[in-house]
Amino acid sequence: MTDLATRVDTARAPLLRRAAPALLGYAAVRALGLLVLAVWSAAHGKSAYTLLTARWDSLWYTRVADLGYGYEVRLPNGDVHSNLAFFPLLPWLERLGHALAPLSYADAGFAVSLLASVAAAAGIFAVADRVYGPRVGLCAVLLWAVLPVGIVQSMAYSESLFTALAAWSLYAVLTGRWVSAGALAALAGLTRPVGLAVVAAVWTAGVVSFVRERGTRHAPGAHHHERTLVRRRALGMLLAPLGAAGYVLWVGRRTGRGPLGYLDVQAGWRNGFDGGYAFARFVADKFTSFPSALAGVGLIAGVALLIWLYVTGVRGRQPVVLLVYTGVVLALALCASSYFGSKPRLLMPAFPVLLPLAGALARLRTSRSALVIAGLAVVAAVYGAFWLNGSGPP
Repeated sequence: MTDLATRVDTARAPLLRRAAPALLGYAAVRALGLLVLAVWSAAHGKSAYTLLTARWDSLWYTRVADLGYGYEVRLPNGDVHSNLAFFPLLPWLERLGHALAPLSYADAGFAVSLLASVAAAAGIFAVADRVYGPRVGLCAVLLWAVLPVGIVQSMAYSESLFTALAAWSLYAVLTGRWVSAGALAALAGLTRPVGLAVVAAVWTAGVVSFVRERGTRHAPGAHHHERTLVRRRALGMLLAPLGAAGYVLWVGRRTGRGPLGYLDVQAGWRNGFDGGYAFARFVADKFTSFPSALAGVGLIAGVALLIWLYVTGVRGRQPVVLLVYTGVVLALALCASSYFGSKPRLLMPAFPVLLPLAGALARLRTSRSALVIAGLAVVAAVYGAFWLNGSGPP
């Protein structure tokens, strides 16, 4: 009886209190990653903070925050890299942080990512807790923290911000908060192109809910409540695509190419959607020599693992909102035609694929699961430091 009472009390506890162990564990993993990065970078004569805030895409975001849109780089081969490829929410927040506090745009981007990463961890816990319970929620957050490219969660990139908005939008759908779900989906659509996945999830869940309700008889006195719910759901669905659609249409008007303008911008970066053909060729080319063949085997194994985890979620009857979101994120990441080194970080928002692993980890004894997480945290911290001091995330 005591164990049962404890479980009931835990379920009734406020969400933030239930999430506290997961958030503390997440903070510990991220702190370890930053510490190892600082030591490794210092040993190689580099600045860890510069690697986190002033390299690769983070430079493009700060330029948007500082100068606005219109900056582009013309490469010798004729390609045009335009900053219109970068969605505006993170630069807006960087500009806001710069205006409100004595922070540079890069400092503000770093602060946004740190706060957003914690919000993302809380959102992941909320989703997993809602579907499977707090223990799985804790394990899901820690597994997300110890991803090999988890250091990106602390960079002035948009992955943490997008994951936070996506996770809380999915949670809002799961709890019937449709207007909040739509508003968060709209913000996610202003953050990254993959915001399409959140919009698709909200719309699919909304349509499924409408269909289910049409086939269900209700009590006579429930009509007013039903009409209110229908209106809120419809409003949420209308709000969801506004962010992504608004930015894409604005880019189209600015470039003079209409709805195709954003696709032209992406083409200038040699990025597009080809169903995975270019990625398949990239993997096949790895088998032209023995050392690179090992990388090819690793890539195939990684993709197979992702597909297996997704199928496991389908068989485990994950809520449709999670399955649609994850499926679109996986498809957009794996079937993009360029920047193959970016795929691990592009897959980072697909956190629901971790839920089957989190469930398996949650079934272990606490001492064993803690040992597994600790080992993975050390590996991720070392790899993250090595990665950022080397090729890094393009």
